[in-house]
Amino acid sequence: MSSKPETTVPTEVAPRFAIATAELRKRLGARVRVDADACYRASFDGSKLSFLPEAVVAVRAENDIAAALELANKHLVPVTVRGGGTSLTGSASPVRGGWVLDVSALNRIVIHAVEGIAEVGVGAKVAEVQRAAEDLGWFYPPDPSSRAYSTIGGNIACNAGGMHGAKYGVTRDFVLGLGGFLPTGEKVRWGGRFKKFACGYNMRDLWIGSEGTLGVVTSAVLRLVPNPAAKWTVVCAFEDESAALAAVQALVGLRVLPSILEFLDRHSVQCAERATGQALFPEQRGRPLLLVEIDGSEADVRTQRKTVLAWARERAAAFKDAKSEAAAERLWEVRRKCSGAMFELGDAKLNEDVVVPMMRQVDFAKFLDQLKRSARLPIATFGHAADGNFHVNIMYHRADQKEALRAQKAVERLMRKVVALGGTITGEHGIGLAKSPFLRIDRSEPEIRAMLAIKGALDPKGILNPGKIFEPFQVWDHTPLSIRLPWDHK
Repeated sequence: MSSKPETTVPTEVAPRFAIATAELRKRLGARVRVDADACYRASFDGSKLSFLPEAVVAVRAENDIAAALELANKHLVPVTVRGGGTSLTGSASPVRGGWVLDVSALNRIVIHAVEGIAEVGVGAKVAEVQRAAEDLGWFYPPDPSSRAYSTIGGNIACNAGGMHGAKYGVTRDFVLGLGGFLPTGEKVRWGGRFKKFACGYNMRDLWIGSEGTLGVVTSAVLRLVPNPAAKWTVVCAFEDESAALAAVQALVGLRVLPSILEFLDRHSVQCAERATGQALFPEQRGRPLLLVEIDGSEADVRTQRKTVLAWARERAAAFKDAKSEAAAERLWEVRRKCSGAMFELGDAKLNEDVVVPMMRQVDFAKFLDQLKRSARLPIATFGHAADGNFHVNIMYHRADQKEALRAQKAVERLMRKVVALGGTITGEHGIGLAKSPFLRIDRSEPEIRAMLAIKGALDPKGILNPGKIFEPFQVWDHTPLSIRLPWDHK
């Protein structure tokens, strides 16, 4: 299989791009990279869908962005913004070529300890923001599994969530203000260093989750919450997936809202057990698991702990709680290992982050059993049970065309089912390229027309991240790169 990215620039526009790039290099100098190595590294994201750009702008200041957008509008050059490049749907892959704006150097972090507010550059990694906040007694809850690599800007672009989503919310719930540029290169500010505003349209929230198609974010003002005083973790094994997900409904029905409530099906657990060489429950080896963490004040945790233990005794086939922070880390190891360990089931996977309403999760588990049988493929599922955001991993062997075709058909069946259950086709990965064929399963034509009207109003020349979300992209006609990325194990 070829690992070379393809170029998608039509022959007739290549001279125009070359002229524009020469002008950009005069304006920004060495910050504009056109060498093969720089362009290759910016050609793909975590989806491994790869397209060569004409140039990469190593942004060092906001004025670099203004200059690039001004010239892009003048010459009609596509512009794609890139932070950590961890997107799993191709949101950061420059499918139309053009220029990539690498904003990873905009990584300033300032924590205002009295207010509980962080002012950060979009290139700041999520884990770095969390550590800076924690050092001053504050907590930034959104925590995608790629947090060590992914940037605040990328999290804003896809409205990322993570394991703490059910109790604390997702990225949108913590963004107070955004600074950046319209696609035309004009500087704007939405919201600010304040927690309330009613001054015109809420353009801030419109940009969040727009996958970089409506503007270029350069800075963010983030809301923090006090660091919880206490935490407690328990892991429970269940007879089957339906029993585990029915137990989720029962726990939330007891008015317990865990800070984390993670579900792992049998495939996920079995792979993680083999990867770690140990089983949490040797007598219940390979059973579906729920990992539960509760946090809050010492008194709140004591009270909820009693409720959760009573629930576990009634519902679980086996359970164990952590007696120390180190013991809790050992319990969480199975969750951290499960995704990368799945590659023993196949050398390729389709990781789909669907959302299912809580009261339909048992129906969803039964559907997944049927899907495995009909597709004749291993399908491993884990995710954030309390908010219904499940990562369904359809595993196959890339060289086996029959398996690849069955995987393709399984994805479409999955998307149609989650919508039929009242859910949605993505909770935190976004649409990008990979999910663009399924947008119209989830959204109606009037809804899509409204979105396109907004895109046309803000980006009249269509330069910013074109080809994403709305135009169906056939992933199966484009071979992903056969490479492993640093965050593949997450």
